Formats: sequence, structure tokens, C-alpha cells
Amino acid sequence: MLNIVLFGPPGAGKGTQSDKLIAQYKLVHLSTGDILRSEIANGTTLGLEAKKLMDQGILVPDEVVIGMIESKVDANKDSKGFIFDGFPRTTAQAEALDLLLKKKNSSISMMLSLEVPKDELIKRLLNRGKDSGRADDQNESVIEKRINEYNSKTAPLKTYYTSQDKFFGVNGVGSVDEIFDSLCKVIEQ
Repeated sequence: MLNIVLFGPPGAGKGTQSDKLIAQYKLVHLSTGDILRSEIANGTTLGLEAKKLMDQGILVPDEVVIGMIESKVDANKDSKGFIFDGFPRTTAQAEALDLLLKKKNSSISMMLSLEVPKDELIKRLLNRGKDSGRADDQNESVIEKRINEYNSKTAPLKTYYTSQDKFFGVNGVGSVDEIFDSLCKVIEQ
């Protein structure tokens, strides 16, 4: 089973590359944001619990998110693997994910991190903001704050996956196909 944690700062191209990897390797996309919205929309016990917390402005606890991921993993037992998008974000979440996958006789295969210089990220996001209408993609100081937040939060995860020989930084600058080819080379090595 191929289980990939896909990382990269805002504007690195995770969405584009994730779609291509899913198609190429027949993986299931596990986006915690999508899972939360789905659980809430379906009125599941976990979804109702998450909604109650979110309505109070409280972050959904790791155990609730892990429970939702477990449900999604269980619902896709015959999959060839998963791409984890937006999770884990902390070392505690990575450890919880490892324990969950171990229970399922599986593990994270690798963490792929799209590495893109800050000035390129800012340029990409400002360009995206022209088309998307997203306010957070139109203000350079907000963009810089998002990038800095990403860098400060994910640094420990790079260390965590490096200690397991599962971290692979991939150049996220170039054409979509060049970057995809680089990701595939890492996966197939």
C-alpha cells in the first residue's frame, strides 16, 4: 500500500500534483478539510461533535480528526493507498497517524514536500488571487504570514519523517509535468 503525506506551503502546487498522483497511482485523497465537511454534512456522530466545537471557535481535537480518518481508511480497504493532505500538521498528529495505520497493518510510505522559494510562492498566490477572488491570495503581507505559519508548523514534521527515512523534498519549480515526473521518480525509486 502506498501512503503519501503530501506537503508544501500555500502556492506550492499541492492540489495540482495531488490530482495527478491520485490518477497515476489510483490513490484515495484524504483531505481533513473535506472529511470534516463530509462528516458534518452526513450528520455522523463525529461530524456532529466536530460541528459543535467549530461553532464555538474551538479547534477539532486530534482524536476526533483521527477517528474521521480511520472511518475513511476503513471505507476504502481495497484502495492501493492514500494521499494525506492537510494532515498531519504536528508531530503528535503524525504519531497518532502512525499508530492508526499500524493497527491497519500499514504505514506512511513517504512524506513528499514540494519545495518552492518564498518569492515564487508569493508571485503564484498573487496571480491565483487575480482569478480566484480569494482575499487571502490578494494581500502580500497575508500571504507572507501564511507561508511563515506553514514553515514554523511543518519544520518538526520534516524532522519526524527524516528520522524514519521517509522525508523527500522535491523541487516545486518548473512545469507541472516536470514537477510530477520528479515526484514519480521519488515514489518509484
